Amino acid sequence: MLWSALLFGLLGSFHCIGMCGPIAFMLPVDRTNNFKKISQIFLYHFGRIFTYSLIGLLFGLLGKSFYLFDLQQQLSIFIGILMIVIVLIPIKTFNKYNFSKPLYKIISKVKSALGKELKKKTPDTFLTIGFLNGFLPCGLVYMALFGALATGDAWQGSLYMAMFGLGTIPLMTTAIYFGNFLTGKVRRYITKAIPVIVVLMGLLFVLRGLGLGIPFLSPPPVSPQVDAQYDCFRN
Repeated sequence: MLWSALLFGLLGSFHCIGMCGPIAFMLPVDRTNNFKKISQIFLYHFGRIFTYSLIGLLFGLLGKSFYLFDLQQQLSIFIGILMIVIVLIPIKTFNKYNFSKPLYKIISKVKSALGKELKKKTPDTFLTIGFLNGFLPCGLVYMALFGALATGDAWQGSLYMAMFGLGTIPLMTTAIYFGNFLTGKVRRYITKAIPVIVVLMGLLFVLRGLGLGIPFLSPPPVSPQVDAQYDCFRN
């Protein structure tokens, strides 16, 4: 499933350009020195991926509890169906029942901290900006976290989110170098394509949960077993 995280990050990064693009455009990189510019961009991406990995670790740990109760397959199917349903729900309905309002205060503090960091040019600034950027609300990140949850393992969940972050690097780096390079028409096409990508990911999770014995796509179920065999009748 890790390859799917990389692919999801790569395709979903078109959406990231719209959400996190303004931050990328405003990064105070040193454009007069190529080495400094590359190192600053590297630190920014490292900060983002570190945050994604950290959150993925927590969600993978949460998913492990489902694995211990032998519910990993059901969880994968549920997450896949949930991803598809979320795409089909109209945006107006989401705006009406916005469950993220309690997080607004935290998000506003993150944005405020980002604003302060964007005015600096010290080496640690880019790492901090990337780290804070990773906490900003993003629908694609939420979908990737579903994948981390479905891994059923803390380290696998962390690696899943790291792979997702790596997938976003090419386009995000292009945005930093060339600014707002996507036209309005291209953005509209991307907006229409994102739901299709999410649905395909959802179907992949459902297929994985069915355990059809298809290598890599739908491996057979593996239940946690405890070796508790005791030979009580030895001669």
